[in-house]
Amino acid sequence: MIRLEKLHVRAGDFCLSDISLEIPKGQYGVLMGKTGSGKTTVLEAICGLKEVLSGKVFFDGYDVTHARAGARGIDFVPQDTTLFSTMTVQGHLSFGPSIQRWSRKEIAERVEELADCLGIRSLLKRKPYGLSGGERQRVSLGRALAVRPQILCLDEPLSALDEDTQGEMRDLIRRMVRENDITTLHITHSRAEAEEMADCIFRLEDGSLKQ
Repeated sequence: MIRLEKLHVRAGDFCLSDISLEIPKGQYGVLMGKTGSGKTTVLEAICGLKEVLSGKVFFDGYDVTHARAGARGIDFVPQDTTLFSTMTVQGHLSFGPSIQRWSRKEIAERVEELADCLGIRSLLKRKPYGLSGGERQRVSLGRALAVRPQILCLDEPLSALDEDTQGEMRDLIRRMVRENDITTLHITHSRAEAEEMADCIFRLEDGSLKQ
């Protein structure tokens, strides 16, 4: 569950205040709004990447408002995927579990599992250069899911993909989060994408949030 209570955050001269929402555990929430409306600012506050001036952020009933980003049990897929250019696909999938000191056996099993689920087994030894947009998104999603997060945030994950690949990724993302019971918040400009994927839709307009 993600719950925001009267959140107040600032990004430069831009300010959002009194932002409240709730996404029940295991459900898929979509946040919409015009460019510059503050969608990414809200997402960064949830992830611990933006300071909260007032208000509260709760995950599954726990107050994480001032918790470190790495201690929140949340993973974030940014719009540009930000894959490490010198790291193989296998390295990306094993990165999170390695940081959390999983055993070699656990890491290997998780990489194999994700590679099969995401359809990227043939890419494991490759580096990001030369991967298609859809392949990069699959790798980025796999890296985020590797440590089995309870909460997932996606910042316009499909915006750079062609129409056919968007459809494949919509189906894949929904299947992965449903199978793993992950509470998800997804930012998009696309009404069709929101209506197809969301259990609940929120819209930022003129600094206020509407469901």
